Amino acid sequence: MAEQKIFAGPRIRRIRNAKGLTQTAMAEGLGISPSYLNLIERNQRPLTVQLILKLASTYNVEPSELQGEAKSSIAALKEVFSDPLLSGELPGDQELVEVVEAAPNAAAAMIKLFRAYREQADRLSDLSEIMAREGHATTLSSARLPIDEVRDVFERRANHYPNIEEEAEAFTRLLDPGDDLFSALKGWLKREYGIVVKVLPVATMPNWRRRYDRHSQRLFISERLSPFDQLREVAMEACLIRMQVAVAGEIQALKLSSDEARRLARFELGRYAAHALMMPYAAFHAAAVRGRYDIDVLRSRFGVSFEQAANRLTMLQRPGTSGVPFFMLEVDNAGHRFRKGGSQGFPQSRFGGGCPKLSVHAAFGSPGQIFVEAVEMPDGAEFLTISRTLEGPQGSFAERPRRTALLLGCDIGFKDEIVYSAALPAPPLGGTARAGQVGATPVGPACRLCERPGCLARAEPPVTRPLGLDEMVTGLSAFDFQ
Repeated sequence: MAEQKIFAGPRIRRIRNAKGLTQTAMAEGLGISPSYLNLIERNQRPLTVQLILKLASTYNVEPSELQGEAKSSIAALKEVFSDPLLSGELPGDQELVEVVEAAPNAAAAMIKLFRAYREQADRLSDLSEIMAREGHATTLSSARLPIDEVRDVFERRANHYPNIEEEAEAFTRLLDPGDDLFSALKGWLKREYGIVVKVLPVATMPNWRRRYDRHSQRLFISERLSPFDQLREVAMEACLIRMQVAVAGEIQALKLSSDEARRLARFELGRYAAHALMMPYAAFHAAAVRGRYDIDVLRSRFGVSFEQAANRLTMLQRPGTSGVPFFMLEVDNAGHRFRKGGSQGFPQSRFGGGCPKLSVHAAFGSPGQIFVEAVEMPDGAEFLTISRTLEGPQGSFAERPRRTALLLGCDIGFKDEIVYSAALPAPPLGGTARAGQVGATPVGPACRLCERPGCLARAEPPVTRPLGLDEMVTGLSAFDFQ
């Protein structure tokens, strides 16, 4: 393999200027002509091995200084230009290389400034949550990616769309699926639109869950998906065709700021519609109440997955026939939170969902097991939480499977209506059934917003307290504070 050529003109120029040398003087020391050195400094000639060794011996320059030092800076600058504030301004890779090579100190300063800006934005977000929890309206805002805007809108509003529920019920009556919704949907798509549904092997669809080919009128579904997820993909396609007016109306009501955000919202509402079709509201609500919200009973009754049944429980807020107001949170094993929602919106100010002590993180240690826990917030708010891992699409033998964990929660006051409350410790004899008296786990909204002292799970200091820097005392937490 040919060696990679090393062009380090700006670095050679910096070394020469730092030593106060002219091109003629440096060229004489290196045993080359001034014109050749001029070409090197303008990146029109690469450095040779002999020249690198000569630089090292004559000017005490480490060879590592002349190669590869720009890679980390280029990656960091790409992160800077990916910020929504600089949308559309991202230079090409060559332009970033030129910036780093020609002005490394300026590039480093830009990266440092960007990281300070992101840190301050995070702090403002934390303080905004604190103020909102205390009842103070905030107008703090920042440029966001479309996915962030969509997530924020869906998390803050109730996960219930009456128009889509009505359309789903009408669609169910039209299909009359009996016990085989998958076949009913395939028949409807073929009969009404000439669309044929095909399940294709992994080798044919290595990167897609679903793909619609408009030319051949075929809807391809990956065999990576479980039968439940295959059904949801077909139901989404059918619902987005059948309910396009209702979905468009809901998207317009969300008042999103960009076409990309509206496209993402359409996907989320399509998934909502699919769940409404797979688990019709009246039948699902009645079964949930009778079964005391046992998710495994519901998934078996309606032929859906654990995740689909749990998600549907957060949608039961029809006036007159509402259910327990559940909220949900889904995370991966690295702690990334990428799905939140609830019957009344996700309780960000009351629950947060960012505490590392929540059982949703422990669930990864016992895949498939259901964890039931009562948790107590610093302000005394108490919640019942149910956590379990979810398996993603199946890969080949050599691929690591995708695994996430779902937390379903509600106010502890509803525990008597829920079958999972039987797993909570019994209250002391003669005592009340408050969660704080039955072994509730003390948690917080997130480490940066939590002031619980001596917490062994603390990952960050609170923004509301100064750090304790007493050299004579060390607390149990990784971050002591006053």
